[in-house]
Amino acid sequence: MNYPEIDPVALQIGPIAIHWYGLMYLLSFLLVYLLGNYRAKQPGSGWNKEQVSDLVFFSALGVVLGGRLGYALFYNFASYADNPLNILKVWEGGMSFHGGLIGVTVATMLFARSRGKTFLQVADFAAVLAPVGLFLGRIANFINQELWGRVTDMPWGIIFPLAGTQPRHPSMLYEALLEGIVLFAILWWFSSSKRSAGKVAGLFLWVYGAFRFLVEFVREPDAHIGFLAGDWFTTGHLLCLPMMAIGLWLLLKRSSINP
Repeated sequence: MNYPEIDPVALQIGPIAIHWYGLMYLLSFLLVYLLGNYRAKQPGSGWNKEQVSDLVFFSALGVVLGGRLGYALFYNFASYADNPLNILKVWEGGMSFHGGLIGVTVATMLFARSRGKTFLQVADFAAVLAPVGLFLGRIANFINQELWGRVTDMPWGIIFPLAGTQPRHPSMLYEALLEGIVLFAILWWFSSSKRSAGKVAGLFLWVYGAFRFLVEFVREPDAHIGFLAGDWFTTGHLLCLPMMAIGLWLLLKRSSINP
């Protein structure tokens, strides 16, 4: 199966190129805002429209700054050390989920402190919304022909021109399905009932980590990093372990029911 040859530039206005990658991030922030407002309107949510708007703003900064810095630190430090201004070229891709998670965690802490909420209250609310951005982000990866999978003989393998002539696992689409659609459905169902503080966030961390850990088995590791151990253990595997451990700890720890 051949890659459908999607132009990464969605719209060209004179010298200004509007990339699908950037549009997907803008769309994700919009959808998260709308979905967050929907959840805020539910009885006893403890949230209002202004708080949702502020949370989206804080989270957007955390995602972009953390995602880019995380990618530079975890995956491509030498390149960005030589050309630090390249970190501003978000439209070229190169975002680390784990870096974005750290960025959002810091942003969530700052938001919670400034709005008189606990960190876990905010984390639980935000966790249900996160898969929306993850889904669109993985679609952007597919359009950009980045983060492709390993060579495969499966009938749904795709030949990505930027990756050579052999069919590969469309791992970014696997992640869009698992980290986006399936994870969203699980969290929406789980959060439909009152849960102890931190349980929704814990489930997000554990399930996302498990899904990403599985996909890493068919995802091609970055060429300049390769495998960390054997011919299977990658940087992605390593970064998933602490988040799965924290998620499991949050799920098992005793805490009071969220108000």
